[in-house]
Amino acid sequence: MSSGRDRVVLSALLGVAVIPALIATGDASAQQANQTTPAPSPTPTVTPPPIAEVDPVADPDGDAPIIPDAEFEESVPEISGDIDAPLEAIDAAPVQTVQPIAPPNPDAPVAETEILVPAIPAGDTQELAAPLPPIDSFDATPVEVAGVEEEEAVELRYDVVVNGLDELELESRFRDLSALEEGDGRAANATMVAARAREDEGLAVRLLQSLGYYDATALSVIEPATADQQLRAVITATPGRRYDLGSIDIRANPVTPPDLITSNLPLKVGDPIEAERIQGAEANVSLKLPENGYPFAEVGQRDILLDETNFTGAYTLPVETGPRASFGGFRSEGDAVFDIDHIEVLSRFERGELYDSRMVEDLQKALVATSLFSTVSVEPVRTGEAGPDGTEYVTMLVRQDAGPPRTLAAEAGFSTGQGFRIEGSWTHRNLFPPEGALIASAIAGTQEQGIAGTFRKSNWKQRDRTLQLTASANRQDYEAFEAFTGVLSGRVSYDSTPIWQKRFTYSYGLELIATNEDRFDFDLNDRVRDTYFVGAVPLFAGFDTSDDLLNPTSGYRLKLNLSPEAAINDGTRPYVRAIVEGTAYYPINDSLVIAGRARAGTIQGIERDALAPSRRFYAGGGGSVRGFGFQQLGPQTPELNEDGEPDPRPIGGRSFNEFSIEARYRFGNFGIVPFLDAGNVYESEFPDASGLRFGAGIGGRFYTNFGPFRIDLATPIGRREGEPRVALYLSIGQAF
Repeated sequence: MSSGRDRVVLSALLGVAVIPALIATGDASAQQANQTTPAPSPTPTVTPPPIAEVDPVADPDGDAPIIPDAEFEESVPEISGDIDAPLEAIDAAPVQTVQPIAPPNPDAPVAETEILVPAIPAGDTQELAAPLPPIDSFDATPVEVAGVEEEEAVELRYDVVVNGLDELELESRFRDLSALEEGDGRAANATMVAARAREDEGLAVRLLQSLGYYDATALSVIEPATADQQLRAVITATPGRRYDLGSIDIRANPVTPPDLITSNLPLKVGDPIEAERIQGAEANVSLKLPENGYPFAEVGQRDILLDETNFTGAYTLPVETGPRASFGGFRSEGDAVFDIDHIEVLSRFERGELYDSRMVEDLQKALVATSLFSTVSVEPVRTGEAGPDGTEYVTMLVRQDAGPPRTLAAEAGFSTGQGFRIEGSWTHRNLFPPEGALIASAIAGTQEQGIAGTFRKSNWKQRDRTLQLTASANRQDYEAFEAFTGVLSGRVSYDSTPIWQKRFTYSYGLELIATNEDRFDFDLNDRVRDTYFVGAVPLFAGFDTSDDLLNPTSGYRLKLNLSPEAAINDGTRPYVRAIVEGTAYYPINDSLVIAGRARAGTIQGIERDALAPSRRFYAGGGGSVRGFGFQQLGPQTPELNEDGEPDPRPIGGRSFNEFSIEARYRFGNFGIVPFLDAGNVYESEFPDASGLRFGAGIGGRFYTNFGPFRIDLATPIGRREGEPRVALYLSIGQAF
């Protein structure tokens, strides 16, 4: 007896070859029915390999079976009774010759059909039962047929016409978002054009609804070919009536002051229901509530109920204000860089002050400006503790994640007369916490070399105040002098930075200078070397209204440098050095800025020749009067070279003046800057404008995220012998 599972296997093995036998063993009525129905024409049937070769005998009378039962039973293989037994290997099947059932006409020829069955090697049944490989493993590369080239894709061209949006100034925005426009006037077929047009119908309706036209409709039509295009897609939008605000309902708990929400929601009855207007008004409420003592305020989802009879909308806005709060203490989490005491130094608010989100943002910016964090955030946390004026204290939670404290930096420049100058530095910004930095720097240049070590304490005892102690040794080899200088200095400053630009800045400090320099002795008519000791108290004050530290486009700046000094060289000689400077920036339009600068200096209380050459004033060069060499302007020595020919060199002076004007034209990340500079150095205590020298030129700018890269070419006007024909300057940042 075969089990049900065996029957399934048997059927699978026999396939359609069993079907004729089953039909042949039917009852007599079925056989008679076969006799009365004309038999179809013989058709070869492709079947799986039969179990045994069968040679049926036609029986026109239908009295004898086509295949005897004994022969059929003998042809069926023996089936195991173990339903869990593995399948037996299927041997290669030979080519079988099958004679189909004879047609009713016994005289008709019998067609023979050869059925070729691939052989299945023994032992490969496991491959048949294995799962199919993943579909992405199949190679779907089209087969290349030799001599047959791939047919090029047919491209359909179309243009787009938009009606009904230009009057509402929506056509430009529609074309920016249009699926038809994104296709760039090309499609594979007209169906694709129609699909894009239907998508643009919805776009047109959404744009109209954003302006309050909630009954708007849009229809697209694909017109037949024109003279220059194959198709034309026409989008016609109909705005309908505009809906206006019929009522405004703010659902919120009482706030202080009572009109805090309504006064900061710039909507009124009669305003059109425009999406940008509504969203902007709600965003203003979300901004103003935290700025006025409500740190946990949330603006809910608006509801606008449209009235189709009078074309108005009832506007409802729920607002969850939360408690009115005051600043409490601080709490820190994470990889701490600063302790709570230093965070309090950086904050600009005190305990008990009304909460203001602008102060929180200010603190977070100050933390970011230290460059000591990979991530840092400041957020309020409820305490439930009662504060002043019915408020609740909130704790400021500072989440800290320390970043790398070390920095390598480099700066390079070049100018005619001064040559190359490269400055590099290594900084550990938090070697002496909090914010105690150690800086090692070096200068390598054509005319200057030196090293320096600096200790800098940022936010020293007060926000934005810096203490700096420096020791340096330098060699300077200029035409005016050669000097070996050592400096010990200390300075306290309140400075601007690229991240945090301040309107008012100042500094004061102390410098002790020892320098050995050569100078021209008019009595000896030759150069001699002297050693000078100088003590100075440099003071600085600045006022800045410009809009950017490295690339200003509007505003002005005023600077004053005042340095009482004393020279110790054959006695003590006190004197004062002073420099005043003003710059202004006026934007003509978005692309053109006119920039101007005026600067002057004076030294009072000492003769020029009693001053160390490095403490005198000089002019000329990239940061002064362009077109001239570094320190080239002003009085010169009557020196002669080895051949006895004149070889004058700059000698410096006690006063100077400089003037510059630039037209800064910018296009994208590039700019062109024509400029005119003027200035000179004088032996007298005060500058004399009658001796001005002029330089003119043109510059190129490449604007980066850390400031413009500057290339300037200039030439002196009224050039004299020995002065350069063209001077080149490379640097970072604008000239002023």
